[in-house]
Amino acid sequence: MAASDTLKENIIAEAAAQGFDLCRFVSADSAAAATAAATNAEGLRAFVEAGHHGQMSWMETRMEARAAPTALWGEAKSVIMLGVNYGPESDPLAALEEDDKGVISVYAQRRDYHDVIKKKLKALARWLVAQSGAQVKVFVDTAPVMEKPLAMRAGLGWQGKHTNLVSRDFGSWLFLGSVFTDIELPADEAEHDHCGACTACLDVCPTNAFPAPYKIDARRCISYLTIEHKGMIERALRPLMGNHIYGCDDCLAVCPWNKFAQVAADTKLALQEAYDRPDLIALSRLDDAAFRDFFKDTPIKRTGRDSFIRNVLVALGNMRAPTQAHIEAVKARLHDDAEAVRASAVWALAQIAPYELEKMRPQLRGDDSALVAEELNAIDRGA
Repeated sequence: MAASDTLKENIIAEAAAQGFDLCRFVSADSAAAATAAATNAEGLRAFVEAGHHGQMSWMETRMEARAAPTALWGEAKSVIMLGVNYGPESDPLAALEEDDKGVISVYAQRRDYHDVIKKKLKALARWLVAQSGAQVKVFVDTAPVMEKPLAMRAGLGWQGKHTNLVSRDFGSWLFLGSVFTDIELPADEAEHDHCGACTACLDVCPTNAFPAPYKIDARRCISYLTIEHKGMIERALRPLMGNHIYGCDDCLAVCPWNKFAQVAADTKLALQEAYDRPDLIALSRLDDAAFRDFFKDTPIKRTGRDSFIRNVLVALGNMRAPTQAHIEAVKARLHDDAEAVRASAVWALAQIAPYELEKMRPQLRGDDSALVAEELNAIDRGA
């Protein structure tokens, strides 16, 4: 057995010891890598030119670095692609029926995966350096790395029609990380597309965020709207968001390949009960300090309190049978310091208690926020 094959086997064993569920390898500088990079660059360019990236300007400014591992780090010869399963214990779609509760994406109902996965990656990288003297760099979703195409080329899974990775072993639920190295390691076979004629992920999307199979318009995606988008959410999309307040798993959860999914084994990534269908009224009352304290160990903290409360108000506005307590919770946010929160409260109150909004019109007309004025004018126009 060649030394590189032995090292590869040892890396796989060490990755398992560090808690990774999958470990596969892909070339960073071969002819196949160059072809894949050209395809990735073309697809990314089309995505950005169509404006489908929304406010995510970093996709445009670092397109070239994102296209290929060697564009990011010229010394890269191989990429070790790693996956950690985060499968939920129950069907995330069931939470959509409890519209007095907020729905938080499965990945965010646990410790911030960036922190957990990066520790594992660094431990594996240190081991590799000690074993081989290799140079390494580690990445987990915070650098311009196109992880899903790399994961498909390495054989971890394939990009489904919803553009997310699907694994034959773990369904929709994989965190990805990568170790770039300057040593040549034998590459694994790429995974093939196994979606067939299925369109379940496209059909379930509440906001029709997929203009075609394998293409997504982030501007209509609930995950983008609740996490990345700043300011007011487009008025026509708000009623379609239901009680999603951070992220969306609909297209992931409906995938038939989840019949092979497994519950996450890593205790550091265990679901935390406080984030499983939290009460909308309680969430609406969070000020900045309380928000940061409540979500301090999760990725939710990065969104910021104001955008998060905006999402909560949209969910309150979508309730089918709100109580007076829900109405009062919305009214309380009409006096919030953040104008996007106040404007979102105007919209929500118009949805669940328009008579209450009319009573408060004189007071609201005194709000000098352009966003509040725009919401009131839209209501008057019947928009």
